[in-house]
Amino acid sequence: MENISATSPATPARAGFSEWLKGETGSVLARYEKEKFERILPGLFGYHIAQVGQYDGAVLASAGRIRNKIELRLDDDGLPHDSCALAASAASLPFAARSIDVVVMPHVLEYVSDPGAVLKETERVLIEDGRLIITGFSPWSLWGLWRLNPVCRNRPPWDGRFHSIARLRHWLSMLGFEVLEVDRFLFRPPGGHRSLLHRLLFLEKLGATCWPFLGAAYLVVAQKRRAPVSPIKPSWRNRLLLSGVSAGPATMAGADNQFTTAHEQVH
Repeated sequence: MENISATSPATPARAGFSEWLKGETGSVLARYEKEKFERILPGLFGYHIAQVGQYDGAVLASAGRIRNKIELRLDDDGLPHDSCALAASAASLPFAARSIDVVVMPHVLEYVSDPGAVLKETERVLIEDGRLIITGFSPWSLWGLWRLNPVCRNRPPWDGRFHSIARLRHWLSMLGFEVLEVDRFLFRPPGGHRSLLHRLLFLEKLGATCWPFLGAAYLVVAQKRRAPVSPIKPSWRNRLLLSGVSAGPATMAGADNQFTTAHEQVH
């Protein structure tokens, strides 16, 4: 089920998913994820936070310690590009390298043809120790099994690609991210009217306790690791070749001392 489009080789657009979020089942998911964001974002700080992909205008509202909030619409969100909207491709973000403190990606990877390229682009724009927050659907859940139904698999959100947490961990690890938190939720079956969804509310607490790995949705918080610096100690002969620009006064003074000591030993 993982990484295979249920409809065709072409990747479906997020336009249908955005509309689905306004329905009864979609609004349940949106409410849960908003609560997750409101728990995590207030504890983060920095200068810039970017939400990649249209989702909910209130997502970034809880990031009170980050001044500049950027909502980036994707080309396949299916929304009109007005003069105030910033739109781009998820694999080509309009930000400078190492310029964003936090990136929030709500259900973006399900609707891109190359999730690895999107994550690599996200790594590029994040500062060192920057945070990446991803929400997605798990293929190993009741919602994942729903994709086998020919009636449902042509409809959002089942028309997207569901990626397991294990696969996501692998991608993030390859890019130098450290996964800090994984939160699984939404244990009620999909579909049904609001009254049915309300009667099945008890499954949320029961599922979180008894079968947490079967949550239909997940939130992953990852941190971009700071690139390790391993200083190379050059020999005294090479130090003499360093210019004053690349080597500070202390370095050059050390080289002079070593040269003087060697000269005295010769004589």
